[in-house]
Amino acid sequence: MSAPLLNVNGIEVIYNHVILVLKGVSLQVPEGGVVALLGGNGAGKTTTLRAVSNLLAGERGEVTKGSIELRGERIEKLSTSAMVERGVIQVMEGRHCFAHLSIEDNLMTGAYTRKDGKAAINATLEKVYNYFPRLKTRRGSQAAYTSGGEQQMCAIGRALMANPKMVLLDEPSMGLAPQIVEEVFEIVKDLNQREKVTFLLAEQNTNMALRYADHGYILESGRIVMEGAAKDLRENEDVKEFYLGMGGGDRKSFKDVKSYKRRKRWLS
Repeated sequence: MSAPLLNVNGIEVIYNHVILVLKGVSLQVPEGGVVALLGGNGAGKTTTLRAVSNLLAGERGEVTKGSIELRGERIEKLSTSAMVERGVIQVMEGRHCFAHLSIEDNLMTGAYTRKDGKAAINATLEKVYNYFPRLKTRRGSQAAYTSGGEQQMCAIGRALMANPKMVLLDEPSMGLAPQIVEEVFEIVKDLNQREKVTFLLAEQNTNMALRYADHGYILESGRIVMEGAAKDLRENEDVKEFYLGMGGGDRKSFKDVKSYKRRKRWLS
């Protein structure tokens, strides 16, 4: 694996000064890698992404312990716009498009901070349309009247318009048909391999995420309970039982298995 682009070291996140959500989360994202944050609803995946992109303040959250480094630079105190300038873009959960704007106008908002000229921006737009031909067909349509899959593609395409080095992708499969989910993940794979875009993605669809990621971290109740190469996690019996639906056990929590107790790192 190449040197870490992102290094998250033992962070704690508190909301409203009292609610402890992340409890010592550590992870690394190598340059040019695809890393998956896995776990059920409420595990802390979205909070981890927002801690990296510095979007916690809008939710009355803050990093109270630990450190986050991008290429060795501490970034916890940087503004969101400063993160964009460093090439870190988050695609929010729920396909947040500007409903009243056309697909193409939505895409162009992603290039707002660029200073390399209209020709370069238009070239990126054509590249986005090559990856998402359906968006080119619907380029003049109002976003509110496009499908959920098209809105998700629009949200990812808008992030690409900023020429990102790393995309934080939050629940890309949520609410989409399986065929569209696979199409979105194939595009993520292409962007990673052809454009060398690094991805940190939060995903409840563990099976799909582990097919396309290089490495995975499993969160439960704000803690990392397991990590490893994606292929190893796919073959892990506990992961199969709790996250891939391939076991018949009656345990209610991943915490109950012995392997969890062997692997715990930050639990007191």
